[in-house]
Amino acid sequence: MRKVMKIVGLVILAIVILIVLAAGFLLTKNYIDSQKPWLENDYYTQFWSDSELEKKYAGLGGYEVSREVVQSEDKTIGNIRIWYPSEMKHSQDDYPMIVVVNGSNTAALNYGPYFERLASWGFIVVGNDDRQSGTGTSTSRTLDYMLGQNQNSNSLFYAKIDTQNIGIAGYSQGGAGALRAVTEYENSGLYKTIFTGSAAHSYLAQMWGGYDASKVSIPWFMTAAAGNSDDTGATDVAKEWLGVAPLSSLVENYNAMPDNVCKFRARVAGAEHEEMQMKTDGYMTAWMLYQLRGDEDAGKALIGENAEILNNANWQDIEKNK
Repeated sequence: MRKVMKIVGLVILAIVILIVLAAGFLLTKNYIDSQKPWLENDYYTQFWSDSELEKKYAGLGGYEVSREVVQSEDKTIGNIRIWYPSEMKHSQDDYPMIVVVNGSNTAALNYGPYFERLASWGFIVVGNDDRQSGTGTSTSRTLDYMLGQNQNSNSLFYAKIDTQNIGIAGYSQGGAGALRAVTEYENSGLYKTIFTGSAAHSYLAQMWGGYDASKVSIPWFMTAAAGNSDDTGATDVAKEWLGVAPLSSLVENYNAMPDNVCKFRARVAGAEHEEMQMKTDGYMTAWMLYQLRGDEDAGKALIGENAEILNNANWQDIEKNK
């Protein structure tokens, strides 16, 4: 009997060891995968549009780009990653800044080419490695860090940030985080404009504290995908999965905003949730150029009764008040 028990014990021990090894392998693999880039350096060349301005602003701008990586004291943030026009090092000018809020389980290190492309249009573009950004806390702290650098005479970014022209962009969970960042923190009032790509609908966003669209008092360009991943067609939010960002959520958020604030909603025709970053690049960039740099040519893509987007087959369900 003792011999049998010994054999059983050895078998159980072997199974436990195998489980530990398998778990360790999966954890290691997940970590390695989490560090990999998921955008090709020239990812934007894969996007095509028949609309001139959308195609133009989805590509590279005219600035060469450099970057800095700073280890944060905040473990949630990990690293703060900054892309900026290379000329800034020797320029007396300041530059508008865009803070980017990550989608679920995504860090800025995973999509550097996105930041680089956006910075090539003349922006300082900042992200961090927080993979659960929905509360807006890490974004608020990242903004505080950059504002501190703007006042630090020993910093590369000393007096280089145009603090009157700061924008924010967030995708998916990061859209909810961006909305909280512009409404719930002491530094919320420093943002001049916001862009969201498939921001998690308000009921879903409750897991990160929720957001109140009626509190948004700055120009907001809200977008979502028309595909099933963003909008399943379901209507009972308490019992059914609606998708991440159904049309109903855009309508709700648009209507909640004050009418005296520039607001814009639109969906990308035929797109799915995971395609939103690439497929909104062009008009997101045009929006930021218009709002933060006063670029009237970029504004023609979105503003006015003859805005290009109104006749662009890539977009649908458009409503705007400017």
